[in-house]
Amino acid sequence: MNLNQVTVPSIDIARSIEFYKTLGLNLIVEALPHYARFECPNGDATFSVHLVDKLPEGEGMYVYFETESLDQEVERLQKEGVQFDQLPVDQSWLWREARLRDPDGNKVILYFAGDNRKNPPWRIN
Repeated sequence: MNLNQVTVPSIDIARSIEFYKTLGLNLIVEALPHYARFECPNGDATFSVHLVDKLPEGEGMYVYFETESLDQEVERLQKEGVQFDQLPVDQSWLWREARLRDPDGNKVILYFAGDNRKNPPWRIN
């Protein structure tokens, strides 16, 4: 089994398209006003947004995008006007993370974990 795609809700697909294009995702399906799909610049995963009448309440989901050049990407995005809830910080789980929200409030984490993503020192054999 392989994770193919993650989809998040949106009340404004056009606005979400601009946000995720700014992050660096490549738009491959634009079915306004209901749906958009992107491909990640690295790997085979895709990511999409779909139209909802009302956004979910509560904690919601977290979407992680990994980049080896995290600090440079955050700096680039800040210059583009993207606001961050948390600038890059080294976490106790050995990942460096920056946190932000998309226009619909979905939590997005840009991070770099390297080998620790799948092989942390506490990995179960």
